[in-house]
Amino acid sequence: MVERDEVIGLVVVLGVIGIVLLGFVAWLAAHRAVAPLAEALRLQRNFVADASHELRTPLTVLTSRLQVLQRRLDRGEGAGEVVGQLRADAASMADVINDLLLSAEGAAEPGEPATAVADAVRAAVSSMEVLAHEAGVRIETRVDATPTVTVPQVSVARCVVALVDNAVQHSPAGATVEVLVGVDGEMASLRVRDSGPGIEGISPERIFERFARSSENPRRRSFGLGLALVRDIARRYHGDVTVESTSPQGTTLLLQLPRTR
Repeated sequence: MVERDEVIGLVVVLGVIGIVLLGFVAWLAAHRAVAPLAEALRLQRNFVADASHELRTPLTVLTSRLQVLQRRLDRGEGAGEVVGQLRADAASMADVINDLLLSAEGAAEPGEPATAVADAVRAAVSSMEVLAHEAGVRIETRVDATPTVTVPQVSVARCVVALVDNAVQHSPAGATVEVLVGVDGEMASLRVRDSGPGIEGISPERIFERFARSSENPRRRSFGLGLALVRDIARRYHGDVTVESTSPQGTTLLLQLPRTR
């Protein structure tokens, strides 16, 4: 016959087990309830970081153009051309903001209008000329083919700006950044070559990860977002961006997007 003390002990043990199981179930339920909030907070933080980064270069361009405008006005020279460029830069910034908001909604919408890659490249390079000039770097563009892609022009331009900005910031004064437009099979290709020291301090395949950085940029602090955003855009439209080559003589980054023709 089971002793009373043994019965009491068994009841206590079962009670403890029940309390532990109840606590685990409560923790699991709370964790599942909080998970969507945590994911929403993560997405919000990512969007704020992405928007801040994407507007950083256009704002720098605007500041540089304003300095050029001020110098021309001080010398009594005509400023119409610079004012036109400022207007175009402001419109481009508005397009970037709209593209970021659309990107935050999710995947790419079907039926995007065809974009001529060369046109997007020329517009983006034109906006970057003022920053390249300040860095003492030349940008040369070569169009070997004229592919079109079903990607909004502003998205292609964002990729070009990020890739060219990265190349300019890592090239020494007097160097040339090459921007090459072409076709690789069914893909439209964009190669950006710099004359920097190559990728250092990080494996090449990691430079497209968020907040990953190679050796510190001597010209401007990097937050490790630009190339990650290029990859996000490329993969959203079934393309990709890779390191085609890197060495002490320079680095070539390759952006590929499915072409329509």
